[in-house]
Amino acid sequence: MVNKSSKNETTKVIEGKLCEEFSLGYYGLCTVGGILSAGTTHLAVTPLDVLKVNMQVNPIKYNRILSGLTTLWKEEGPSSLWRGWSGKLCGYGVQGGFKFGLYEYFKKLYSDVFVDYNRTSIFFLSSSSAQIFADVALCPFEAVKVRLQTQPNFAKGLADGIPKLYLNEGLSGFCRGLLPLWGRNLPYSMIMFSTFEHSVDLIYHNIMQKRKEECSRAQQLGVTCLAGYTAGAVGTVISNPADNIVATIYNKNAQSVLQAVKNIGLVNLFTRSLPIRITLVGPVVSLQWILYDTIKLLSGLPTSGGLTRRLEEASISA
Repeated sequence: MVNKSSKNETTKVIEGKLCEEFSLGYYGLCTVGGILSAGTTHLAVTPLDVLKVNMQVNPIKYNRILSGLTTLWKEEGPSSLWRGWSGKLCGYGVQGGFKFGLYEYFKKLYSDVFVDYNRTSIFFLSSSSAQIFADVALCPFEAVKVRLQTQPNFAKGLADGIPKLYLNEGLSGFCRGLLPLWGRNLPYSMIMFSTFEHSVDLIYHNIMQKRKEECSRAQQLGVTCLAGYTAGAVGTVISNPADNIVATIYNKNAQSVLQAVKNIGLVNLFTRSLPIRITLVGPVVSLQWILYDTIKLLSGLPTSGGLTRRLEEASISA
């Protein structure tokens, strides 16, 4: 037994892996990777997010990207562009941990259980299951963040924003936007993860024309970057209506989803803030995947994309 254990440890050292795929340590590593990649990238684009939310709440005043940033800078100072940064860092960090970690778990689980299902069904099921938990974790932070970004006198940050929101609205204030969040993020996540997975597969098969294992680390990260940007842009278009509804409800410009849709208008529901969201989300998602897969590679694990071998063999024709 001692010799066998030593042999296994030696093998792991040679392979350079911090943990085995699909082990508890693997899912923990994916969770940490999700926290770091999502938290840091969302923090970096806080100024664009501040503008996006204000464009949704006050589209007449903030109707263009450049002029909107200039207006915020002149009227409220440069610090206004970083309002809600703590909510972005903490909220989207926690959400990213749940989203990426649970996606890896559910993808393995569903690919083993639903062997006869095609790949897209597995991606949809895995991403939606993970996003449900991720949005529950995000919701309190998002409620405070949106108010910080659109109501300058609301609070200075999470530390005083959370107790103030609780005093003003109770626990319901933290979860009032959960259904719109699910409405925005569930279809976005399903499309984003599925598009990423299929894009990775397409790039390796049709462009690289070789297996992932045969590519260098730089090539693998290049595939991740291209697939990530594509996935982010496509998912943004799908989720734009719900994103506008979330901002409207959080700022009390509407008390319900139906009222928000009526106030915004059907055309504006799909077009308002769409250019800024594509500008914002595409690079963010691409950078998230790059950071996430870099952490995987440095840990001796393969980059993202692909199912367990068992399902791949069963669904080659899917």
